[in-house]
Amino acid sequence: MLEKFYKLISNDIGIDLGTSNTLVYLKGHGIVINEPSVVAVNQKTNQVLAVGSKAKEMLGRTPGHIKAVRPLVDGVISDFEVTEEMLSYLINKADKISKKLGRPRVLIGVPSGTTNVETRAVYDAARSAGGREVYLVEEPMAAAIGVRLPIKDPVGSMIIDIGGGTTDIAVISLGGIVKSKSLKIAGDKLSNDIISYMRDEFKILIGERTAETVKISIGSVLPGGYMEAEIHGRDLLTGLPRQVVVTDSDIREAISSSIGLLVEGVKDMLETAPPEILSDIMHRGITLTGGGALISGLDTLLQNVLKIPVYVVDDPLSSVARGTGIMLDDLTSFKEVLIGHQNELPPR
Repeated sequence: MLEKFYKLISNDIGIDLGTSNTLVYLKGHGIVINEPSVVAVNQKTNQVLAVGSKAKEMLGRTPGHIKAVRPLVDGVISDFEVTEEMLSYLINKADKISKKLGRPRVLIGVPSGTTNVETRAVYDAARSAGGREVYLVEEPMAAAIGVRLPIKDPVGSMIIDIGGGTTDIAVISLGGIVKSKSLKIAGDKLSNDIISYMRDEFKILIGERTAETVKISIGSVLPGGYMEAEIHGRDLLTGLPRQVVVTDSDIREAISSSIGLLVEGVKDMLETAPPEILSDIMHRGITLTGGGALISGLDTLLQNVLKIPVYVVDDPLSSVARGTGIMLDDLTSFKEVLIGHQNELPPR
């Protein structure tokens, strides 16, 4: 009876807590929030000024007493208080959409391989931010559920989730992760590679937002049609503003080393997978999801190197959020894939 009462007065919310972007799924409404994981804080008053898109616009443009921070680094909470503020903002925003009064039940996706301390930090932040019940699930598992892979069947499925801070590679069978690996090579690393390349080759200093923009617009891993983009930055020799034109081949060269390490990480995972599951993967192919899956030619490169079909899912950015939504519809049947079920976690 109590559970039915809570369903009437409170929401079920799924959160893909990403290093670059955070997506929020509200049961009955779908994905209602897709905001950058950035928070702007006034250091004089410790007041949160903006969260998400508005805070991202402030990156690199703030006066001394205002700090625009990304509270998650490599998928891990680096600033607990700011993460709590961000989660509180997102939960309150979702609650306002449905106008329900009770504290919500929250399911959060975290990178695979996170330690007990790291998962506890996410759990505590969500509880402090207003969650009545908090559940955690590994992001590759949530993504696999979101793209409707047969995770409960006795067949092996392989999913690669390329996010902002981490790339999660997982082999899933019978409702569990058989093997998983988390690499620190993802969207942010590629953006940093572009910043370093521009500094070394063009002697020009650019910011994170510029690097991300050029990566999205002309980034690729295989030669294709000629593309170019204008980049504005600071000349390292004169200290004055300067504009240069970069091509798709420049960006390919900049990110080639990291892409090579990513491919090696996938190869290592395949080399250690059980033979029966490897046979399933060869037959069924590899599923590519996350924002990094949108890099032009990455699926073709992996397919050429691994000799296994690679498929990019529809709308790869929202796979984890959609997975949390499917799980919230019937949390009991997905209980075995949760990390530290609510009732198993130590009391607060």
